[in-house]
Amino acid sequence: MRLHIREDIAAARRRDPAARGAVSIALLYPGLHAIWLHRLNHALWGKRLFFLARLGSQIARALTGIEIHPGATIGRRFFIDHGMGVVIGETAEVGDDVMLYHQVTLGGTSLNKGKRHPTLEDGVVVGSGAKILGPVTVGARSAVGANAVVTKSAPADSILIGVPAKARARQSGEDIKPILSAPEYQI
Repeated sequence: MRLHIREDIAAARRRDPAARGAVSIALLYPGLHAIWLHRLNHALWGKRLFFLARLGSQIARALTGIEIHPGATIGRRFFIDHGMGVVIGETAEVGDDVMLYHQVTLGGTSLNKGKRHPTLEDGVVVGSGAKILGPVTVGARSAVGANAVVTKSAPADSILIGVPAKARARQSGEDIKPILSAPEYQI
């Protein structure tokens, strides 16, 4: 657990230019609080203590403004910047080194049991307001633009923009920061 906390703080420091120091990050970043509480709730979920896990996730939601279902699987060094309004569904799978901005939804499109939420592979970055819906996979090192609505899977190293999102290959060395907030990619 201590290793995960240190990794999470280092990930926040790497990805947030406003980060000032480890203590400040640990005390003041709701995205980190949400993931730390999720890890506890996910462990309860794994022990089939469903009510306690859901209760814990609702408390975390009230405290952070970030809703992560305790059944969701989340990798290492996951970072949510700002975080308010982020929703991650029960069967979502998030790889290592993934970053989400505020108002991102990893949601379902079906009432059926089974896999109904997205999978984000390692190194994916998702811009503000993006919605990734259904049992789709966003390939490793891909970027989802601000306010994009993703309903189809995309291969590794993709850029996904628009409503509905269309994928294109990411160019070698391409800077993805503009697509995460640029008006031409927003609704």
